Amino acid sequence: MIQYKTPREIERMRVPAEIDAEVLAIVREHCVDGVTTYDLDRIAEEETLKRGGRPTFKGYRGFPNSLCVSVNHEVVHGIPSRKRVLRNGDVIGIDFGVTYDGFIGDHAMTVPVGTVSAEVRKLLEVTERSLWNGIEQARAGNHLADISAAIESTITPHGYGIVKELCGHGIGRDLHEDPPVLNYVQNGRGPKLKAGLVLALEPMVNLGTEKIRILKDGWTVVTEDEKPSAHFEHTVAVTSEGPRVLTRL
Repeated sequence: MIQYKTPREIERMRVPAEIDAEVLAIVREHCVDGVTTYDLDRIAEEETLKRGGRPTFKGYRGFPNSLCVSVNHEVVHGIPSRKRVLRNGDVIGIDFGVTYDGFIGDHAMTVPVGTVSAEVRKLLEVTERSLWNGIEQARAGNHLADISAAIESTITPHGYGIVKELCGHGIGRDLHEDPPVLNYVQNGRGPKLKAGLVLALEPMVNLGTEKIRILKDGWTVVTEDEKPSAHFEHTVAVTSEGPRVLTRL
């Protein structure tokens, strides 16, 4: 069941969302050659605790760390490791949730490490643009599928693979709430969007095939052809004035 938020609750959600945006901006600056993914996890947790928040992912369904870090062909849910060292030319998806005052913010981006190839840079640009085009459709009176269509229509002309097994979601007091938000159009238009709906929109797009698999750790999702993947996410409130991006600095 969809949980609509009052204006006051959306204001309360703004705080964890802003903490999330601030922390990921700091983590992004540390995505450089020679840094381990565990280093990034420690930075994210420490910066969140400084701001009075709590890392949402740590312990969620047994996830062992605070930050999801997914390198190159890893799509999402990568586990930080002291052994995983970033190198020039890598791309790294950083996905982070923050809990504060009973509400949650969820935010992700994919960051180039040093210089990456032109085709990978384009993948990142198109994926992020698809997110913003989806956000533009998060307006009262539209339907859920309008968001999905905007994302899909941005991606498909480039021949990229849209991950279909994973999707965006409602968010609030729980990390994953109704409704699921597909990154492609399936059947029908879905529910009509109303003010008070808060969504975590997150296209996951692969340079090659859309097919994915999960590694033996039970978490890390990778592309089947081992080509790079991109992931961008914002927490967005549907308001009477239009979409409000809560995780935007």
